[in-house]
Amino acid sequence: MSRTRISTTVDGEMLERAREIDVSRTDSQVIDAALDALLRHHRRHEIDRTYSAAYADQPLNDSDDWGDLDGFRSSAAAT
Repeated sequence: MSRTRISTTVDGEMLERAREIDVSRTDSQVIDAALDALLRHHRRHEIDRTYSAAYADQPLNDSDDWGDLDGFRSSAAAT
């Protein structure tokens, strides 16, 4: 993985609290962890939006070749 140098100003209190979590990490490792967390958070929301759109397009009570999910859930709950 290639590295890119950045120069920025951040909230000093927030940086100090992040440094205290793991004193063995360098500032660049703290920034890497924060960027990783941001990207994971965004990806989770992206996946949730995709599922929500898919279920909106195919409601649970719409039938297909396999039946309908609402009926399946009701049958499964009854057993």
